[in-house]
Amino acid sequence: MKIAFLLLFVLLAVPEFSVVRAQSDRYSCPMHPDVVSTKPGKCPKCGMTLVKKDAHAETKADPEPAAEPKSSEAFSSTRIPDAQVVDQNGKQLNFYTDLIKGKTVAINFIFTTCTTICPPLTATFRRVQQDAAARGLDVQLISVSVDPTTDTPERLRDFAAKFKAGPGWTFVTGDKALVDSVLAALGAAVSNKNDHTPMILIGNDTSDYWTRAYGLTSPTKLVELIDGAAKRK
Repeated sequence: MKIAFLLLFVLLAVPEFSVVRAQSDRYSCPMHPDVVSTKPGKCPKCGMTLVKKDAHAETKADPEPAAEPKSSEAFSSTRIPDAQVVDQNGKQLNFYTDLIKGKTVAINFIFTTCTTICPPLTATFRRVQQDAAARGLDVQLISVSVDPTTDTPERLRDFAAKFKAGPGWTFVTGDKALVDSVLAALGAAVSNKNDHTPMILIGNDTSDYWTRAYGLTSPTKLVELIDGAAKRK
């Protein structure tokens, strides 16, 4: 009787326990929310570290992840703080007023000691700047450091020079709390700098149109997205 009881307990209790674990231990890619796994690891699409999902924030049915935000309905200029930041030349700026207001912008996220995704992200931005200039497209490029404690203006200036960044491309650092507030507002806050999102946020502040793109999308495609944003009324 005891053996039968134990067997019945295993059959009933263990599957239930497995379901609970499956619901609580789920991981997804910050850049590609359709990539979901029951184990930690890397995203097969972009190589980002999968982030553990909050099971308590999900319904019992575990719905599909929301589609990537595409327009101002998902993100608005009103969310961008006018935090005091510093550029690669040591100049103090108000993030929204000086870099975003009334402009078409493209924003990415980097740190200077990165040896993996940041160099190609920055090289892509350099090509975007060249191609946009060739098309006569006026766009403000912004690279926000996800490691402002290490990334002094001097380090950012050297980093910018390495990639031949031209006028109209601002590298942002400053007080960590203030830069973190900018990162959080832009959907790029991370606890570990190595897990930062390889994402570009493209927007037209005048029309309050915003869209996101994968950071290593071809420069030609990115320029098309910037051009499309610039033409939004």
